[in-house]
Amino acid sequence: MNVLILTPDAVGSTLLQRVITIYMQLHEYDKPVINLHELTNGLIKYYSPDFNRELLGKKNANWGYHQTLEEIVELLASVDHYKTSRLAQYHIKNRQDTLDQQIPFYRYLNDNFYIISCRRENVFEHALSWGLNKITKKLNVYSANEKISTFYNMYKEQVELDINVFVESLDVYKNYIKWADDHFDVASYFQYDDHLNDLEKYVLGLPIFQGQPKISWNDTYGISFDDWNRCHYYTSNIGALALDQPAKFLQLTHTVSNSDSTDIAELNHNNIIQYLPPDQQKFLENNINNYTKASESIRQMHKLGILVSGIPIKKQTLREKRYMIKNFNQCVDAYNDWIAQNPSIGQPFVDNSLAIANEKQSKIWSPGPTTSTTALSALPPID
Repeated sequence: MNVLILTPDAVGSTLLQRVITIYMQLHEYDKPVINLHELTNGLIKYYSPDFNRELLGKKNANWGYHQTLEEIVELLASVDHYKTSRLAQYHIKNRQDTLDQQIPFYRYLNDNFYIISCRRENVFEHALSWGLNKITKKLNVYSANEKISTFYNMYKEQVELDINVFVESLDVYKNYIKWADDHFDVASYFQYDDHLNDLEKYVLGLPIFQGQPKISWNDTYGISFDDWNRCHYYTSNIGALALDQPAKFLQLTHTVSNSDSTDIAELNHNNIIQYLPPDQQKFLENNINNYTKASESIRQMHKLGILVSGIPIKKQTLREKRYMIKNFNQCVDAYNDWIAQNPSIGQPFVDNSLAIANEKQSKIWSPGPTTSTTALSALPPID
């Protein structure tokens, strides 16, 4: 079965499509399952000796808008394998295809793909994520070193978001909802804020696995997906230091400032791990072998062209975003003004919103004794 994930980005779509693809490798299908990532910015057809057939993929592809939507449909129909992929509305907008060109493309996708639409309950945090993405120029990070090098200075010095860009991100999300509802036969809604708490349950509950014995991440790798993903997060958990252990974060700052390196390449994940809270260090110690086993399997899938990349690392919780963003309260005001005009999209951000989101996210990322709730009082109040 083919799977298509609709997204405005910053709603977990890359995580979801990679994870669905991996779980499909663990089950039995009559054809290979290949992840294509974005459909509209460059696909390539090539012969794979590993699968003894032609595949579509991004391997050595010329990324960009050089293929018409009609050509993309022809490519999708020309290969004999299952595809997992995504379609981001902003790519459609950037391509500037006419509606007459889009409609047959959407019709083909509706007829040939199981369609999931990604959503966020916490639309405020979604817009914050996009504001940070505009600064870092990174939608995702895939390694501990990449995450640390991307965000180290932002934790150190904080940033200010452009309020106009922030509000524009809210408008984009609203337009995405309408686009998805108007043009697609959505079969499932992936609610990031709810389903991330047990991603395996959501994935294995999809009808693409019907008729098969359900094979879990733990069955295959000896570690649950949730625990694997926590390891993935902890190996680069610079936010735990910046917010909860500032003295240790300063030690890292001292290490960097005294390094001969002109960048922060010296500040790798091994430096981070030695400063993590004891429960996080212990968690990594207890699970590192099975985490590594699964990670190596994922790297092999990437090498074979099954995956475009590995699984992205969680970048920040809402609490970490609040720490990083100087004008957080101004963003709250702008969001509440916007949501008052668009009440069907989300809820206002009020005094207890941060505490509620922090409690929900802590259950996922820091469920041990050193959760981050104790340091909420150290942050400035919401006006």
